[in-house]
Formats: sequence, structure tokens, C-alpha cells
Amino acid sequence: MKVLIIEDEEPAAKRLQKMIVEIAPNAEILDTIVSVTSAIRWFNENKMPDLILSDIQLSDGISFDIFKSIEVTCPVIFTTAFDQYAIDAFKINTIDYLLKPIKKEALQEALVKHNKLSTKNTAIDFKQFLETYNSPTITYKKRFVVRYGEHIKTINIDEVAFFFTEDKVNFLTTTEGRRYTIEYNLDSLETIIDPKTYFRINRQYIIGIHAITEMFAYTKSRVLIKLNPPAKHETIVSTERSAEFKLWLGDEK
Repeated sequence: MKVLIIEDEEPAAKRLQKMIVEIAPNAEILDTIVSVTSAIRWFNENKMPDLILSDIQLSDGISFDIFKSIEVTCPVIFTTAFDQYAIDAFKINTIDYLLKPIKKEALQEALVKHNKLSTKNTAIDFKQFLETYNSPTITYKKRFVVRYGEHIKTINIDEVAFFFTEDKVNFLTTTEGRRYTIEYNLDSLETIIDPKTYFRINRQYIIGIHAITEMFAYTKSRVLIKLNPPAKHETIVSTERSAEFKLWLGDEK
């Protein structure tokens, strides 16, 4: 199986590559494309892959623009942080729509589905997809158990202002400014907390919308955030996450 990845965030692309190799060791990753322009050029110069894994929001537009310019005949699995594109995605040769952060189990199911479709030439049941997609099956973590000294207590998720990592130790900070160590790393947290309330701004911080007090243009593409309670470090939205962050602020995820 020859796979093309369209993803402009390097960490996300590397994570996808790693999971694909683990799930399907015989898969060949042809290339990783980071923009609409480079994707169109790639398709004009290369043969069609067996499968495309594509983010939707790219550095120079949305990936739907690729499929308007190029007749893509192979199946597509969309991998995105935004749910509002699902209906448009299934107008293309889509076999699944995975919301970031991508879980390995979800990707595995999508690849199994691709294998079944490629062998049986089965069409996607669009009605069934809508029913599944619109069903409220996702639940997020409501509380954390933390230790301080010899004591154990629970902290409700709405009491958490932000999470961060320092020297390979993971912390949560409450809205009252208290800090506790937790067992979850940031990658794990992204899969269990509500993405409408919390956003990972960089490799070190996941912040709550309710903790933001001020924002400043830091560079052309990055944003400096002031939090309450204050963070130990400068909290700056990384370049690769800035576009998603601005959409998240507007509740467009």
C-alpha cells in the first residue's frame, strides 16, 4: 500500500508516519506534502497513491482546493482538528474523517476499512456516516486525582486553568494557582480533555480558554498569551498551531 500524507504540521506528520508503520509495516509512505500548491504539483508529476491521509487546513489554503484541481481517484482519510468540514469531506473519495489528536485505534480502524473497500469495492454509506458522526458518543475526562504530600484529592476539570510539562514532569495548575503533578503527558491529555475548552499551544502547554486574560502579536504568525493564574514560562502559540488557535478562539473547531 502506497500512502501519501498531506500535513503541514511536522509533529503531526511524524506521528502519523509512526502510527502507519506500526499498524501496517508493509505500507510505503511516498511523501509528506505541506501545502495545496506543492500537492497539486506532486499529483501532476507522480502516479496516484493507493491512499491519501490529508489534513484540511494547510499553510496556503484548504486541501479541498487540491481535489478541485486534480482528479483524485484513490481513497482519502481526512485528519483534522475541525469538525465543520465533515459533510464537504464526504463529497470526495473519503473513507474516514478522523479528528485530531488522532488515536492509533481510530487510524487502525480506518486502514482496515480501506483494505476492505479496496478488496470488495464497497461504497461508503453516507447516511450511516452522518448518523454515526452526529451521535454524541464522545465523553471527556471530568476530574483528575492528584497527590500532595500524604493527601489525595480530586480536581474537577473546570478547576484546571492549564497543563504544562517541565523536565519531563507533567503538571496541572488550578484556577486558584495551585500546581499538582499528574500522570498524563500532554499527548495523552489531548485525547481525553474537551478540545473546545482546552488547546495545546505548543509542546509545553495546554491552556484553558477561561485562563486567557490577554493576547499579543508576538511575531508575524505567533501569539503571546497572558494567563490567569500566571504561567512559569512565556506562553507562546507555536507557528504551526497559530491558524488552528485562532479558529479555536472563535469556537470554530
